[in-house]
Amino acid sequence: METVIPFDWLRIFWGDAPPLFLAEITFRVLVIWLWTVLLLRWIGGRSISQLSLVEFLLVIALGSAVGDALFYPDVPLIHAMLVILLLVLLDKAVDLAIRRWQGAKRVIDGTPLEVIRDGRILCNGMTARGMGAPELMEILRLKGIENLAELRAAYLEPSGMVSIFRAETPGPGLSICPPIEVTTPEPPRPGGPACCRCCGHVAADSTASCAECGGKVWVRPELPVAQAASEGRNRRNSDMRCAAS
Repeated sequence: METVIPFDWLRIFWGDAPPLFLAEITFRVLVIWLWTVLLLRWIGGRSISQLSLVEFLLVIALGSAVGDALFYPDVPLIHAMLVILLLVLLDKAVDLAIRRWQGAKRVIDGTPLEVIRDGRILCNGMTARGMGAPELMEILRLKGIENLAELRAAYLEPSGMVSIFRAETPGPGLSICPPIEVTTPEPPRPGGPACCRCCGHVAADSTASCAECGGKVWVRPELPVAQAASEGRNRRNSDMRCAAS
């Protein structure tokens, strides 16, 4: 067994290969790069958010096949090129199956999952996908949502993106802006409606556990900012008309 000398700078930076091997590495990089680019142009480009689970695994395998052939002298280029070709052909076969058979799409990509209905988070669906309510609220804030009541429905797509559909006339609901983790929401008024801090369910009072998720922390339901502003303008206009009459 060869003894390794710690901090052998010649070994660390240069290694034991002859200087001409650097030229071979350059040649390997050019060949593998051109081969991979040609095949990827053939299958077409997708963003990471559009990749299915199978395609994401193929990307990882493709990266390993490309990397090993770049600087390992005992990995022939033809072996790496064959692996890359087979991975690309497998991706094309998966894509063809998805486009031709709806069942294959459900198996490979999965199906959309409803995560919000009428301003309330559906906790059972969230648990099935391994996503928590705080994570979903973060995604909604990035989409400009300030209150769960703004939403009629939201779906977690197979790509991992969340599609949202706004309510026409939202009522009071759970405000998520600012985040509930960094602020202290107002408690519900005694005997008045209460909003579950976990899922956004609005109940008549806060005397029991949430009927939807079992949560026990209640806050005061709030109107979305735009809705509250609209109602405020309507009240002012009504008051002005009454005063004028």
